[in-house]
Amino acid sequence: MENFTFNKRFIIGLTLVSAMGGLLFGYDWVVIGGAKPFYERFFYITHSAVLQGWAMSSALIGCLIGAVFSGYLSDRYGRKLPLILAALLFLVSAIGTGAVDHFTPFIIYRLIGGVGIGLASTISPMYIAEISPAPMRGRLVSVNQLTIVIGILSAQIVNYLIAEKVAPGTSDEVIRNSWNGQMGWRWMFWAEAFPAFAFLVLAFFIPESPRFLAKTGNNEGCMTILGKIGGAHYARDEAANIRETLKDPSSKINWKALWEKSVRPMIIIGIVITAFQQWCGINVIFNYADEIFTAAGYSVSDMLFNIVITGTVNLVFTLVAMRVVDKWGRRKLMLLGAAGLAIIYVLLGASYFTGIRGIPILTLIVMAIAVYAMTLAPVTWVVLAEIFPNRIRGAAMAVGTTSLWTACFLLTYTFPLLNKALKASGTFWLYAVICIAGFLFILRKLPETKGRSLEEIEKELIG
Repeated sequence: MENFTFNKRFIIGLTLVSAMGGLLFGYDWVVIGGAKPFYERFFYITHSAVLQGWAMSSALIGCLIGAVFSGYLSDRYGRKLPLILAALLFLVSAIGTGAVDHFTPFIIYRLIGGVGIGLASTISPMYIAEISPAPMRGRLVSVNQLTIVIGILSAQIVNYLIAEKVAPGTSDEVIRNSWNGQMGWRWMFWAEAFPAFAFLVLAFFIPESPRFLAKTGNNEGCMTILGKIGGAHYARDEAANIRETLKDPSSKINWKALWEKSVRPMIIIGIVITAFQQWCGINVIFNYADEIFTAAGYSVSDMLFNIVITGTVNLVFTLVAMRVVDKWGRRKLMLLGAAGLAIIYVLLGASYFTGIRGIPILTLIVMAIAVYAMTLAPVTWVVLAEIFPNRIRGAAMAVGTTSLWTACFLLTYTFPLLNKALKASGTFWLYAVICIAGFLFILRKLPETKGRSLEEIEKELIG
């Protein structure tokens, strides 16, 4: 495959359009963290840990719904149509969330946005993996994580630029009646509508996945797309490999096949690594920056600036990951991430426990985000898009992302409760234990997949 000449402009164009799902995923997921100090005052929920947790985690219920149905939609209707649907849901959610005056419709629109995230988080990396030649696949699938990170950083910058400065010690009532409390948080959500509309338009112009076309018997369409990617010889060889791995090229989904003895180990790996990517705890830093930085002695305005710093670090080290994922390999990076986070969390917990505040806390948080951005964040999506057989990839990806969003919901909903019961120190020590367990699982169970075609990986794992 190394001897083929690939149409990089075409491949990168498809990758960037599909990865806009990742951009909106990142923005929609994180924007609420910066809006949190203001909408909580607006809706009078500052003294209810349950309602605070529900506001933060409600979108994750939508993510679960989107992830569950993504398998059916992608295996029944292809990869393109669900991406269009995800774009439409992002657009509706962005406009609706900022327009409401009551807590219940706020939650409803967050749920709608969550469904868009659930669809995009499954289908964007799957589409990219299925149009990518093996030598480029790790970097190209990592583009989806890059756009997630750009979406995260965009939300953090937008939040910082929109919010007016809040003086330390400002009361809830003053914040509620300020521009931040009445309009600022709305514009944080409305800003997402612009990229959502662009994604909706552009998604109509990308072709269907060649592997889905082959799966549904459209061999001519499959050959056409593969030919545009790598030429006639590449199309012939790749199409032959795809057909060999498709036992039943029909659009009917066989959910029982997910638990066949030969497939089960891959499904278990997918469930565990996606749950671990969330339970490693890093995402609470983005969603609960208010509590974490306040506990470290920072004000609301300082918090908004600090999360821009963490977002920038996130972006820089995601770019580092794209450089090394096809050189170092997936397994090595996953092990590095699990071990690095465990060590940092032990130190972070000790800092909170001993009353250390300010710069040391910020430094450890930045280090944790750097480690996560270079390892677990992008590589989990790469592995998830690679390890499942062609004939069940849509359904299997749905299982993996359902596991991810279930874990994310539990993480996000329980953090305020854990933080109240265990304090910040005990909570981060708990995440350290989880990281050690994740390290041991990856060490024992995760195979290396770099540099192999999807069909070669399937043959090796199934035997």
